[in-house]
Amino acid sequence: MSIEFIGIASTSAGSEAQGFGGPAVDSDFLELLVRTHEDAGFDRVLVAHSSAMPDGFVVADQILARTTTLKVLLAHRPGFVAPTIAARKYATLDAFHPGRIALHVITGGDDADQARDGDLSDKVTRYRRTDEFLDVLRREWESDVPFDYDGEFYQVRGGFSAVRPPAGRVPIYFGGASADAVRVGGKHADVYAFWGEPLAGIIERIRQVRAAAAPYGRDTRFSVSLRPIAADTEQAAWDRAAHILELTRERAGEVKKVFGIDSAAQVGSQRLLRYAAEGDVHDKRLWTAIAKATGAAGNSTALVGSYEQVAESLVDYVGVGVSTLLIRGFDPVSDARDYGTLIRLVREQTAEREPASV
Repeated sequence: MSIEFIGIASTSAGSEAQGFGGPAVDSDFLELLVRTHEDAGFDRVLVAHSSAMPDGFVVADQILARTTTLKVLLAHRPGFVAPTIAARKYATLDAFHPGRIALHVITGGDDADQARDGDLSDKVTRYRRTDEFLDVLRREWESDVPFDYDGEFYQVRGGFSAVRPPAGRVPIYFGGASADAVRVGGKHADVYAFWGEPLAGIIERIRQVRAAAAPYGRDTRFSVSLRPIAADTEQAAWDRAAHILELTRERAGEVKKVFGIDSAAQVGSQRLLRYAAEGDVHDKRLWTAIAKATGAAGNSTALVGSYEQVAESLVDYVGVGVSTLLIRGFDPVSDARDYGTLIRLVREQTAEREPASV
């Protein structure tokens, strides 16, 4: 089976272990980072979103123009841009860079971060809005004649776009751990994304999403996000993990400020923190100490071990039904370069392997 690898793009250097600083947009760093991902064999990079980040559409276009084959997964929060306009923005990127753009839907679980951009609606309301947003978005991509739409949040009269993806769609990835997220994501997602939980948790979540997708006849694929800490030997990897944890604890306050996430309001964060409370290591080598130190502010669980051991653990996720692996490190450029070894090992091991039924 084909495994998709996604890294992460950033317009400035920094991580939990390195700290954050410097200009918000460093074009030279962005180019170095994305070209390193392309050379390492990544399929895509994620352009993440928060209320404080540079404009993702501009960043995505810069990445696509500076690379040859690397694709982009562009995160977007429904509610700030009309769905007809968002559809044309994604379709325009696809027209200039055919087949290289995908949409990652982030409805927003943090009320405070939503409010920074003027959205004071609650989470339940936001998911109802996301559902309508994606309905309209698909109509704008698919319809070759003008269409009308009447909903709670969006009303369209004569909607039509001269620029549409050739297949009538751009791939839709979807994130969220709440019941509302599963309900809406099951209806719309081509790929449903999870944070790095133990295998039993991923199996549980796959079942939930498949049940939500079944009434719509959707064959959803699944993604897991992890933070590999790999080295030539297992001991060297654990030594590095201990150093990363020490640095992260020193900068915990800075990390929470930069990410601006209220983990108490995020169901996905709550799940990671529950696993962290049960123990630092799950399965073979899923390490939760960083999640505990940061309050699970974002993707924060690691796989620690030799390159061969970490690759084996990644393949274990493939074995339960995952086909996309989002991996990012604590030294963005150096780790992206080193992950080329993991990508090669995983692809070799999964070349003739089929995922187990869940």
